[in-house]
Order: sequence, then structure tokens, then C-alpha cells
Amino acid sequence: MTSGEQIKLSEIPVTELLPQRPPFVMIDCLTGFTETTTETRLTVTEDNVLVEDGRLTVYGLVENIAQTCAARLGYASYVLHKPVRIGFIGAVRGCQIKRLPRVGETIQTRIEVKEEIFGLTLVDAAVRLEGDCIAETQMKIALEKESDAQPEAHD
Repeated sequence: MTSGEQIKLSEIPVTELLPQRPPFVMIDCLTGFTETTTETRLTVTEDNVLVEDGRLTVYGLVENIAQTCAARLGYASYVLHKPVRIGFIGAVRGCQIKRLPRVGETIQTRIEVKEEIFGLTLVDAAVRLEGDCIAETQMKIALEKESDAQPEAHD
């Protein structure tokens, strides 16, 4: 990719941004990216492995937030033609779930990086549904060390 090329974030396949693979992908697309914020979108489907009784579970919301963090790192790797790094949820604090999204509803998740140090990233996260905040938390993500893997080629 040359510096003059524009990338439409929502058109990048999420499998290029995440280490997760179907059926455990909890974001549909990347919708926003800055140095400190990342936004994603997910439409809840009946076949989602973390849907129970027609709603995305709390675990699904937490994983959606974690995968939004992963998409942030994956996008940076994507533009640099580097392999996607694996991260792990280190801590979840102050998690408030006001409502679980139903099948057919679309959520927007936004993370804001508060601190990055020694392979740890601390973010504030909010999940919105039709403009209303339905979940908030603070999450700490630990990153696997960069490997000696060869960069992947992207079209």
C-alpha cells in the first residue's frame, strides 16, 4: 500500500485484523481508527456462538470489546504488512451491563486507549445500541511478544 492509497476501514476483512476465526469472531467490521480510539460494529445473529435465548451474552459483549482492542492492533499490523499479534484479556474492571442486545440488533463498540506500557494496554470501552450506552468497562490487554514470523502480503 502506498501512502496515497485510502483504505475504507469497513471493507477490510476482519480475518485480516483478528487472530480469531469463525465461529468465534465477535465484530463485523472496523468503522473508526485514530491513534487513541478504535470503533467496530456487530450485528447480532442467531448463529453467534455467544447468543443465548435470542440475546448476546455478557461473555459475548466482553469478547466484542476485546476483539475491538484486537482490531486496533490488527489494523496497525495490516498497514505495516506485519502478522497479527495475539492479545489476552488481563483484567476487566467496573463492568456495567445495562442491557443485552437482541438478535438482529447492531451494536457499535468504541475503545479509548488510556495507557500503554510494557506490552499492556489499558482501555475504556463503551458499547452503544441506537445511540444508547448499553455496556461500559475498563479492560487491560496483554500482548504476546512479537514473533520472527514473516510479514503477510495484503492485496
